[in-house]
Amino acid sequence: MSSNSQEIRRSILSKWHETLSKYGNLFSSDSVSGTSPPSVFVGSHNYPKVFVGPMVPPIHGNTELLDSPEKWKGKTLEEIINFRLNLVRGIQKIPIEQTEGRYIENLQEVTMSSKPTDLDLIFNKKVSSNISIDGESAPFGPVGEIKSANFSGSTSTKPIEKIFYDKDMNAEDAVLKLYNSGIEISKIQKCFSIGMFGKKRKLVPTKWSITATDDIISKSIVDEVLENNIIDTSKVFAYEHLGNIFSVILFPHRWVFEMVEAWYSEGILGFGSDFEDARGINHPPNIAGAYFAAKLAVSEYLSKNKIQAGVLIFREIRPEYAIPVGVWQVREGIREAMKQKPRNVTDFNEALEIASTKTSVSKNEWIKNGNITDKIRQRTLSDYF
Repeated sequence: MSSNSQEIRRSILSKWHETLSKYGNLFSSDSVSGTSPPSVFVGSHNYPKVFVGPMVPPIHGNTELLDSPEKWKGKTLEEIINFRLNLVRGIQKIPIEQTEGRYIENLQEVTMSSKPTDLDLIFNKKVSSNISIDGESAPFGPVGEIKSANFSGSTSTKPIEKIFYDKDMNAEDAVLKLYNSGIEISKIQKCFSIGMFGKKRKLVPTKWSITATDDIISKSIVDEVLENNIIDTSKVFAYEHLGNIFSVILFPHRWVFEMVEAWYSEGILGFGSDFEDARGINHPPNIAGAYFAAKLAVSEYLSKNKIQAGVLIFREIRPEYAIPVGVWQVREGIREAMKQKPRNVTDFNEALEIASTKTSVSKNEWIKNGNITDKIRQRTLSDYF
């Protein structure tokens, strides 16, 4: 990690500890009373018996913003981390097959709620106010094992409620139906995680449900995109937020997709990439959930504009991205990139030059660490343009 990253992390933690010194009693009690955004979390540790519970800030009111990534455009990294750290995570250990029973059913009601929901949690012992930010997983606030929980009444989101009670619909169809009805992806992911979809239901660790949801939706959109006409000129889009720089190239070609990531570790540049053609990807991506989040965002653009293209994405992860906050920022970052005015060029090499100059990484480095340009050059330009 660069000294710049370490300084940013220290600054954020220092300000958080200042907050704790003022309001520490709210975060180190044996109970919490507050309004959940609504939010639930299913851990992966100890799978298949996992830690499951609501996330609740020690405040009442409209807390929706604390766990709504789609509404975080323009927020700073520090603001987003503070949203996360304010959420106290209550847990109980539950087998993944247990999707019924009072506790889980209450969590399912919270998850499908159309507005923030009041909760009162009592823990077996005081939660610790110490926060661990390991640089790997998205941060959240103190964790406490729940002794008892009181859930206030909630108003269900009707499309979700209808699918929840449909035990004959498979999980993929449930995800797609909710997405096509306009439900936010982060909401769908939480429902998936808490065992609300499918014929044989089970709890799904949150990080897995996020990837699965993005994968299901992006696959479905690409199937539609494959029927569209291919663009006749290359387009370059760019967007930067939270220390991430995204350059997106659309070029005249049947659907192929590659994402190349570059990051800095101890001053050394590292790379990762994954590629697919119209048959899809046949292995878990090396760049993990970011791959499906990016694929979803760019395929939405192609579908909306009724076009088909080859896609190459460069993602530069700058030292300023000192604390990872989740792959949602890849999806939302590329959604924003696709809203910008593109540069239109007729030459693919020129598109590569433009996309590269948006970053601090050279064109040759991007090309060397990906596959898509080699695959294109194996055939004549006339095959592609």
